[in-house]
Formats: sequence, C-alpha cells, structure tokens
Amino acid sequence: MNGSRRTRERVILFVSAALAAGPALGSATDALSAVQVLRAGGCGGVVPAALPLRHDLALDGVAQQWADGLPLAAAAERGGYAAVTTSGLRVNSAAGPVLELLRRSACREVTSQDLRAVGVYRNGIDAWIVITGDYRAPSLPAAISLTALQPPAAVSPARYPPAAVLASQALQLVNDVRARGTRCGQHVFAPAPPLTLSGALGGVALGHADDMAEHDYFEHQDLTGHSPADRVRAVGYREKRVGENIAYGPKSVEEVVQGWLDSPGHCENIMDPKFAEMGIAYASGRTGRHGLYWVQVLAEPQA
Repeated sequence: MNGSRRTRERVILFVSAALAAGPALGSATDALSAVQVLRAGGCGGVVPAALPLRHDLALDGVAQQWADGLPLAAAAERGGYAAVTTSGLRVNSAAGPVLELLRRSACREVTSQDLRAVGVYRNGIDAWIVITGDYRAPSLPAAISLTALQPPAAVSPARYPPAAVLASQALQLVNDVRARGTRCGQHVFAPAPPLTLSGALGGVALGHADDMAEHDYFEHQDLTGHSPADRVRAVGYREKRVGENIAYGPKSVEEVVQGWLDSPGHCENIMDPKFAEMGIAYASGRTGRHGLYWVQVLAEPQA
C-alpha cells in the first residue's frame, strides 16, 4: 500500500487519579454495545440514526493484533480489510463507562453512515475498537449471525434476517399478542398498548447476549454482578421499571417468542401494560454451548 493510505488510529485516554465511584464497564461487550447504542440514537439526536454494525470476528482479530503492537494498517490488511476504509479507537475506561467516553469524544466517528462492521478487543481497562466501511460476508460465529447453526455447505445467508429486521419481527409478534390479550399461566391479561423498539435497550440486550455466549453462562445477573436494571442505567437510559427475558436454544424469532409466551413468568413480562419499550438480540455460543442466546429487555421509561 502506498502513501495514500488513510487508516486512522485514535487513542482516547481518560485516566484519572482514582477509579470512578461505580465499577468501570470496560469489557469488549460494553464497547460493542456502546457503538451500537450511539448509532441507534444518533449521538443523542445530534446526527441521524444509523443502522447497527455487523460484529465481525475477523475484525476482533484485527483489533487484537493492533493491541499487540502491529500497526493498524498492517493488521487490517492481514485480516483482509482495506486499510483506507478502516479506522481504530483505543479507549481507556478508568474514568467511567465506555459509552460516555465515546459519546464525548468519538460519537460522530462511530455513527458514520459509511461504516459496515466493527470488531473489539479488550485487555484490562483498555479496549481497542476497529471500524470499517468494507463489506464482507459474516464470519462465524458472529454475535448477529444465525449461520453458525448449520454446516458451511448448507448455509444460505439470505435465509437469515439482519438484526434490525429480526427485532422488527419480534416486535410484531409481541404486539400482536398484546393487542388481543392472553393467558399467562393462571393469570388472564387484557389487551395492552403496543411496545416500541428502543435502540438503547437493543444494545443492552446485545451486550448481555454476547457476554453469555462468550463466557458460557445463562443468568440474568452478569459475571460482574450487574442486574438488567444496572445494565440499562449504564447506557444512560432513564427507567422506572425494567424486565428481562432470556432464552437459550431457539433457532428463530418465532420460536423464542412463543417459548416465552408459554412460560408464565416470561409471558407476564411481555404482557405487562406498564412496559412501553423493548430491545431484543441474540448471539451464538462460542465455548461450551454453541446454540443461540436470546435476550429481550423491556422497560418503562421515565416521563
């Protein structure tokens, strides 16, 4: 590559004398979720909202090689990406959540409409984020890919909807049952107002699904001790109430929604008339279990 290379590397170092009062959310999952939340919200309405980026494991590798000392341009080319369309951000999260650091210093960069994919690597309190405008077929397994369930020869990528389409499908299924009312175990629920999709809640759902998939656990409380409400507050969402449904194993949005409706507790979350917004995401297991982890986050926002 000649001197026209435009690969950019930025370091966002927010180092304070002491750690923030709350636990710093500096994991790779937090960095990925932060990027997706900022894109969905358009930097809090400052710029137009953008579609979520595809989480590409090949870009995770690029980010790791960059963290290990290889120049970003060389790491991008080694990973099969054009250096001229790839840029990187290094974030030190000692001073607080990654979302706030990116919002203050790199929001317009990560919400560019020209971007297509993102990769993240984390070591301690540092996160390396690599973003690109290149388009490549999804690598396997990926946080928003269903293709890991099938042998490569049997995969037809067109069969599987992108994350935004899947969320819309889930919303339609949920609102259909809320519109007509239903029985959840021994309780009969009257029709409830429709939910709307929230990009912030979708990012929280993706972060928890990806964390469970990466670390092979299945709980509402994550490995750092954070509850669903903690994760919602961490991205700046102002809530009155939060509910969460999780599932492992369903292979389609229809199957996971029906499974929740067949379970009284999960069904009651879906039918709760106080909830007004939802986000939903899934991730492919990458260690002990290789099925899909699903997370639905529901919330009643503050007025």
